[in-house]
Amino acid sequence: MLRVMLVEDSRPLREALIAGLEQSAQVTVVAQTERGEAALEQCLADPPDVVLMDVGLAGEMNGIQAAVALRRELPRLPVVFYSIQDDDEYFRAFRQAGILSHYAYVRKSNYLLPAMIVPLLRDAVAGRSFIDPEIEARVQEVRLKDEFSPMSLLEPTEQAVAALLAQGLSNEQIAARLGFHDKRSVSRVNGQIYTAWALGDTTTDEKVARTRASLVVRAGRLIQWRTDGSAWVQDERGAWLPWESA
Repeated sequence: MLRVMLVEDSRPLREALIAGLEQSAQVTVVAQTERGEAALEQCLADPPDVVLMDVGLAGEMNGIQAAVALRRELPRLPVVFYSIQDDDEYFRAFRQAGILSHYAYVRKSNYLLPAMIVPLLRDAVAGRSFIDPEIEARVQEVRLKDEFSPMSLLEPTEQAVAALLAQGLSNEQIAARLGFHDKRSVSRVNGQIYTAWALGDTTTDEKVARTRASLVVRAGRLIQWRTDGSAWVQDERGAWLPWESA
């Protein structure tokens, strides 16, 4: 009999899941909560065999953050995630969490029936892992987006300046917004942005480089301007294509 902790912030769904899982005669739900913080406390007090957890939760932690916190204290604790979320940030958080084994991550609409959940719980306990193909596709989409994002080439302060530059703020306004003591620091940061994005060659004046940096932020992709003025963008495979045809 699997001892399961259920972490779900919808009370009706939580009750339905408990009833369905326990009717399988293979699972007993030993703890339940709507918050990741409470899940951590309960697991430390009485570790279950496996955690069944929604990704979107009440409280400060989402399900992925809660799993990371749980595994910090209980290494490789089996976790089965489910979610209807389709926000890049959830998939980014999952990828960055580095969860490698003893888990499953599935779409709520595809797998949230007791007859389908129980095998996933057993597999996670046995150390086997599974990721829903739809979620895997979205995780890879976010990975490619991040790896080819121009912002990935910048340090945090440079990212903040670039974002405000793209909103049309002046150096003085950016300095005030970000709390720089010297507005000339913004010019120095701008120079680093232009260099990182190959916009700072000697034939390009600052106004042109600034405009082009704004376009890069807005496009979310690196852009190269050739000597004839044509703009080329980098696709997800790293190839350069004319902007108008990309």
